[in-house]
Amino acid sequence: MSVFDGLKFRKVYSPIHNLDPRMKFVYVCVVFVVAILFNQLLVLLALFLMPIPFVLVAGVQKEWLRSLRGAAFLATFIFIVNIASNYFTSGYVLAIIDVESAIAMTLRFVVLVASFSVFFLTTSPDHLGLALEQIHIPYEFAFAFTTAVRFVPVLAEEAQTIMDAQKARGLELEKGGFLKRIRNYIPILIPLIVSAIRRSLELAEAMESRAWGATKNRTNLYELRLHRGDFILLAISLLVLTVAIYLRLYVSVPMISQIMF
Repeated sequence: MSVFDGLKFRKVYSPIHNLDPRMKFVYVCVVFVVAILFNQLLVLLALFLMPIPFVLVAGVQKEWLRSLRGAAFLATFIFIVNIASNYFTSGYVLAIIDVESAIAMTLRFVVLVASFSVFFLTTSPDHLGLALEQIHIPYEFAFAFTTAVRFVPVLAEEAQTIMDAQKARGLELEKGGFLKRIRNYIPILIPLIVSAIRRSLELAEAMESRAWGATKNRTNLYELRLHRGDFILLAISLLVLTVAIYLRLYVSVPMISQIMF
């Protein structure tokens, strides 16, 4: 469950935390687009290194690394699937370029996790909801999204607590075959689903008691404003996107295997 630590906001004073959520989301979208455009390992390595200065300035190194470690299992699965598909579709021959392609696909997933982890670690759900409202997204959708962002880490912690409690009662999650392991998780899923339903009912009652949706003309105590740091981040994002499009259209980025061999 450590991957969900990358979705939990850490209230820390830093220049990255003070950036406007809209500009940070533009940066994340740019990274997403560039990662989709390129399959070359060199470009994906550069994208992976880009969030590191933001992580260091924000002071969320431990949480960021924990989210990457939590995504390691799925990254390994992606790598194995790509290796197997390349091996069986190329006549049972595994070339170096096929291995590099599998590594690139895996790194693409890691880049997306790393970028979105920085976004959620440094963006308050309150500011995120306010940003969605200010770009004229209906409040119902903004509220649903920010509520999901809040509750995913909470449910992940509760799932970990349930797993620890069941292990203390003798439940062995790591033993047995594949189907046996799936069945072992039933005592985890049932109380977790019940807990999620109970939380949703409590949230609904709290919303009704506060007359949620009684008026269409809502007001907010705060209003997000763009500052110099936000324009700098926007300029960096547009520069990265421009360079990526230029490389995609006019420059042939080589594979590492082509450079070495």
